[in-house]
Amino acid sequence: MVLATHDPVTVPPTPYAAGMNEGAIVLQGVTKRFGDVRALDGLDLSVPPGTVYGLLGPNGAGKTTAVRVLTTLIRPDQGHARVLGLDVMERPEEVRSVIGLAGQYAAVDENLTGRENLRLIGILTHLPRPAVNPRAAELLERFELTEAADRPVRTYSGGMRRRLDLAAALVHRPPVLFLDEPTTGLDPHSRRELWRVIEELVGSGTTLLLTTQYLEEADRLADRIAVVDGGRVIAEGTAAELKARMASTTLELSFHDARTAADASELLRPLAGSPPLVEGTRVELSVDDGQRALIDALRDLDRAGLVLASVALREPSLDDVFLALTGRRTSGGGGDDPDGDRAQADRGRVPVGRKIG
Repeated sequence: MVLATHDPVTVPPTPYAAGMNEGAIVLQGVTKRFGDVRALDGLDLSVPPGTVYGLLGPNGAGKTTAVRVLTTLIRPDQGHARVLGLDVMERPEEVRSVIGLAGQYAAVDENLTGRENLRLIGILTHLPRPAVNPRAAELLERFELTEAADRPVRTYSGGMRRRLDLAAALVHRPPVLFLDEPTTGLDPHSRRELWRVIEELVGSGTTLLLTTQYLEEADRLADRIAVVDGGRVIAEGTAAELKARMASTTLELSFHDARTAADASELLRPLAGSPPLVEGTRVELSVDDGQRALIDALRDLDRAGLVLASVALREPSLDDVFLALTGRRTSGGGGDDPDGDRAQADRGRVPVGRKIG
């Protein structure tokens, strides 16, 4: 999806000169209410240019509302939002000229062919007429849609539609791209294929804000991650930093019988940050330094003559981080925010020019 402007506008060069000390995408104290629901509650974000920034959170966290504010689809009640130094409320036309948006559901015309969709968007985003057809062909090839280019989109698979939707968001070569849960509803193969495309985009220098509920997706794609809950950031950092701060490594030991497991639990208790968990023949210890704890555990067990059946180290996952931060896990599924992000935003939408998709 792209947001078309009525007239061509002058956009800042990339990398942009304005606000060199601030992020390419900035939210400062942004709040947004829909009736009694506070979708955003003083949200602060700063996304460095040329990076992928992941917003990780469950349904209702406010992720989609944040994207709609940044893409000029809704106005915040309070706070400031800027893209490439452009205020989204004061200069919305210019903001739309430097961004691309792919929402949770592919927003392409099913009655047009893939090529016709891209040509139409090229015209509506004011590409020079001679450049429209070559740009469409370039994107169809890049997203492996050339063979299906002249088929109606209604004949496309879900994965093909998502790739076309992403291609549509890139027709005018935006330096900033917003992907709102882009792999929602895709099968694992299609999801991996879309990840590959996103990784290629990042390599070309695009600044990308990605919202997701898929922990593996955030771990793989994002340079930095903000964990969002209740419309505010509750933790921020790289995936490794979040894991190190919020969750311990688990040392998993299996024995041949329950009695040996119980003895091992008592022996290894000093190595753990909390009492070991014993389940039958299996013992789990939460430790800070996994490699050191493993070596010490093996030495202690050998001295005591306790024979292991198997041993493994499980590093903390982003799901563990989210559980530690919020007391619950993410749902791992798709769908929009149940706080009314989609329906409420539609009711509160301000006129922003025609939305193309």
